[in-house]
Amino acid sequence: MSTYLISMRQSSSAWRSVIPQKRPPSPPWGSRAVHRHPGPEGLLRRAGALENQVAKRCRKVRSSCPSVLSCFDQQYSQELGDLWASARAVLLDPNSWQYGVMLNRFSAVNGVAQVLQSQGFSTLLLGTGVSKLLGNSPSTVSLSKYQAGKDSLLPPDSDFISKCPPDDSRLQPDSTSHALGQDLQPEPSLSSCRPTLQCYIHPRPLRFPSQAHRPGQLKQYYLLNAASLLPVLALKVRDGEKVLDLCSAPGGKAVAIMQCATPALLCCNEPDPHRRDWLAKTLESFLSPSHTSRVLVSAQDGRSFGKSEAGTYDKVLVDAPCSNDRSWLYCGNQQGEQRLKERARLPALQTQLLKSALSAVRPGGVVVYSTCTLSSFENCAVVETVLNECPEAEPEDLWEEIAVPLSTYFTFRTAHPARGQPPVPPLNGSYHHRLGLLVVPQPGKTWGPMFLSRIRRRR
Repeated sequence: MSTYLISMRQSSSAWRSVIPQKRPPSPPWGSRAVHRHPGPEGLLRRAGALENQVAKRCRKVRSSCPSVLSCFDQQYSQELGDLWASARAVLLDPNSWQYGVMLNRFSAVNGVAQVLQSQGFSTLLLGTGVSKLLGNSPSTVSLSKYQAGKDSLLPPDSDFISKCPPDDSRLQPDSTSHALGQDLQPEPSLSSCRPTLQCYIHPRPLRFPSQAHRPGQLKQYYLLNAASLLPVLALKVRDGEKVLDLCSAPGGKAVAIMQCATPALLCCNEPDPHRRDWLAKTLESFLSPSHTSRVLVSAQDGRSFGKSEAGTYDKVLVDAPCSNDRSWLYCGNQQGEQRLKERARLPALQTQLLKSALSAVRPGGVVVYSTCTLSSFENCAVVETVLNECPEAEPEDLWEEIAVPLSTYFTFRTAHPARGQPPVPPLNGSYHHRLGLLVVPQPGKTWGPMFLSRIRRRR
């Protein structure tokens, strides 16, 4: 049973409050004994199974949806120019996708970090200016000196409007992989829980084994596409701020926010009951009891926040429902046709969500809008529409702040290029430059797709 008790008020601003409860003692998990966290030597012995895992995964062949691929070919060849051919090759080869491992600062992770390093995973402590985005002096941001791919694929039967969930978001009751023993850890002392965002990356598409969801125990790491951390970095959350994650499920970015800082309030919104349960389990798996009192799970329609919670938040993240390119390519033919019919309605929904976020943030506050699609109709066109309709909205340039220091690790391009033209690095301060950044998956840099744009509400 989840440690989150959920209650709802019947009103337009109904909240699902996540109330911290005393965590139950660790259950015996069937007939299996509960193991203590093995030392580095034990983890190293078990980690040898990772190589076999990669080999087995590479033998699997997945079929793409012809209608979705044809639609992407027609649109993205115009929007991305020469970049599309190589991006297409990456998206059609899931065996090439790289994965990130974000460590959980609320759990004991030293042994995991040693195993990751011994297996060829590496981190990059970003002394190039990106670490300053976290704002809290003890913090460091870790990515890798290699590259990886977006949060892994949704299951084939997932909703047609989707966001890419990470592997950890599947929250299985048990796991078939025991390369690390899957031993979940109690939280370390608060003195060791200084905000720090650490993500390990492997130069090859080596997928670290996921950990099962076990009530009352914290996971040590979260598997994800490292590009999904960029919107969190752009949000620049500080200790003591009120933060809204408007489209929060399955919860990966909420977990990342809590790795970066200790906000006074983090409201995680998800109107769909199934996805909200998914979100609650994610939060339970990664947040310490001492921090759950700072987290609320809301059940509102995200489009209503602008009225019900006007001017309440310092920072708002809109990781909007989108035509998730990685997932959609691998849906069935009938499902693909249905998704393509619904695709045209997404920009209107995304625009409403972004406008609601701008109303929910205080004057001087910041909204970050993100998607996991390459589509300009859902990315820069949505941002342009909101800027035209909301005079209080002011876009902020992320090129020097994020793209320049991370260009070795991600393939960035700016929004709204001339159709059919190859991407050209924009001039500083240009309008299209300020609409946002697009991470395009490329061979050896298989992160993305990921679009992010930061908008400040004028005082």
